Amino acid sequence: MKLTADFHTHTIFSHGKGTILENAMVAKEKGLKQIAITDHGFSHPAFRISHKKLPVMKKLCKEAEIQTGVKVLLGIESNILGLRGKTDLKAEDYFNFDIFLAGIHKFILYDGINEWFSLYGANLIARLKDKPSNNLIKRNTQIYINTIKNNPIDILAHPNYCFYADIVEVAKCCRDYGTYFEINARKTYLSDDEWDKIASTGVKFVIDSDAHDPNVVGQIDNAISMVERVNINKNQIVNIDGSYPSSFRFNEFKKNL
Repeated sequence: MKLTADFHTHTIFSHGKGTILENAMVAKEKGLKQIAITDHGFSHPAFRISHKKLPVMKKLCKEAEIQTGVKVLLGIESNILGLRGKTDLKAEDYFNFDIFLAGIHKFILYDGINEWFSLYGANLIARLKDKPSNNLIKRNTQIYINTIKNNPIDILAHPNYCFYADIVEVAKCCRDYGTYFEINARKTYLSDDEWDKIASTGVKFVIDSDAHDPNVVGQIDNAISMVERVNINKNQIVNIDGSYPSSFRFNEFKKNL
């Protein structure tokens, strides 16, 4: 199994250690044909993309693509902000980006204290108790579903990381709305049994490195091990062995604006 494209990488423009060019150079060395620069969304108080730097990032993506021959997409790993599934990528910013990832993150500026508790505090308490309540799982599942339904998300980033939801129902929603379910090689947080149930929904996957260092771009050993253990159908993974996603939901959505 060989990665064709890594759609989740970070740079010095948010929480990464390397430049856009360095990520692209490592991608070329590892035989990748595409990468996405998906730095953290606007609501992160410490590590976030700056609106002012977006023109520079676009320019650097084009330069890196020319220099390396690797297709370099400018994307965002946006944050889910509240119970209704709002994210910190607003419609007025859509045309600044090529690809739209979204996920739950810890230390961000949620939509008020109630949303902070619902999306982070309640799940933190559940982790300390090591057993989430059925009500928490139901609420979290609905948050994911609302997010997928209400936003043209290409990839759901590290689903269930630090968050308890009915992951099979989340996978079904991804399948039905054309959002790819990420197999994140950096964050190993689901059991083999859970991955087997997810795959049985027929959802389409992408494998990503979630690299925060250029040397980790394209590094997916943990993900490969899981896929082989669970025996996930490789036809469900859209960015390996020369294949690419047939389309991205975000791009199709923007065509109709």
